[in-house]
Amino acid sequence: MKLRLAAAALAACWGTSALAGGLVFCDRATDITAADQDRMLRFSAVVKEELERSGAQVALVSRAGTDLSRFGIRYSHAGIALRDSPNGTWSVRQLYYACDESRPRVFDQGMAGFVVGADAARLGYVSMVMPSGPRADALASTALDKPLALALLASDYSANAYAWATRYQNCNQWVMEMLAGAWGARRGRDEAQQWLREQDYAPEEVKIPGQALMFAGQFIPLVHLSDHPVDDIYALKMRVSMPSSIEAFTRREVPDAQRVEMCYDTQRMVIHRGWQPLGPGCEPLPGDEVIAF
Repeated sequence: MKLRLAAAALAACWGTSALAGGLVFCDRATDITAADQDRMLRFSAVVKEELERSGAQVALVSRAGTDLSRFGIRYSHAGIALRDSPNGTWSVRQLYYACDESRPRVFDQGMAGFVVGADAARLGYVSMVMPSGPRADALASTALDKPLALALLASDYSANAYAWATRYQNCNQWVMEMLAGAWGARRGRDEAQQWLREQDYAPEEVKIPGQALMFAGQFIPLVHLSDHPVDDIYALKMRVSMPSSIEAFTRREVPDAQRVEMCYDTQRMVIHRGWQPLGPGCEPLPGDEVIAF
């Protein structure tokens, strides 16, 4: 069937797909067969089961939405999954760009919708990091604090927002600033970024392969260069919050945090526990759990 992705289900938090292919984020249509949809829904159910099995109350979840493989990046979009969300068990609170309103919003989405929002129906990845102890308590309560979530939401969206500016924001930057709200008691974006600097947070340094690709960004909707330092632009790099930088920061701040990475293809699901990343093609590592479709 033809599935038109709602604005809330946009897979592209960072706009490299637009840079790479000239795509527009809004009003995209993706062909998903009934078999593809069934496979993704079954996968999302196993994701929720794994979260329940962990005993966690909150998780930082990431999905491989936009294909960023040419940049060496697997995960593009992150949110905060809450066991006790008013929207339903393990609903994901996240930033999305509301195309019909031309503005960013905070949106609660069930895990099934979060997984189905990925671009690839026949090969997909999800990563979950579960902090523990007081840090988990603080993140769960902060994520449910709607006034704070909105206070840390920018009025303008850029898919490739510079991590050290408040002119724009993307979904991963909002998650990072929510961590500052939870763990540093920061109530505004300037304060949140200052705290992240003090904690030596390192955003992803994305290398852009060529000047043409870098400067094409200024002609793509929802991709901006004006907030990035000129030196970075001419060095063909962008410092952007990505799921990988969120996970690295969380691991350093909460050393006993658990991580589970899961993937699916047309034949199987793989559950991998630990910080070593899964390889390409959803190939299991020794000791991984494999579930056949």
